[in-house]
Amino acid sequence: MQRVILFLATGAGTGYFPYFPGTVGTLVAIPLSLAVNRTATVSLFIPLSLLAALTLSAAWLCKRGEEILGEKDCQKIVVDEIAGFLLANFLSPPEFRATLMAFLLFRFFDIIKPFPVARLESLKGGMGIILDDLSAGLYTLLILRLLSLGGLL
Repeated sequence: MQRVILFLATGAGTGYFPYFPGTVGTLVAIPLSLAVNRTATVSLFIPLSLLAALTLSAAWLCKRGEEILGEKDCQKIVVDEIAGFLLANFLSPPEFRATLMAFLLFRFFDIIKPFPVARLESLKGGMGIILDDLSAGLYTLLILRLLSLGGLL
């Protein structure tokens, strides 16, 4: 069971990438995000349910992954980046430009951790690990929606 947990927590092993594992983990999220967004053409309930389920699963996986690896906020755990990017790119058009913009903005916010993102990391358990990525995703989502409303995306 520990192998399955680590496989999922490390984004199918991408968290073991020696350089920029969070960025590589975010790349894994792109096809997942596009698939979730595609389900919105059928019903908004389905992608919202998927996003909620993945977020809760990711929080649990982060906590368990940390326990197994014995390391606080271990860089090998990238499922938090995956969940954050799913939120960041939520309902974006399936175009290269929109996806690239979501990717770049998400990584920017995830790295610089603007207020109050850095404070969220101090929360205990899996939610503390994932909330900073969800916040970066939310910032990205809001900017993308504004760009889309302005006709710039």
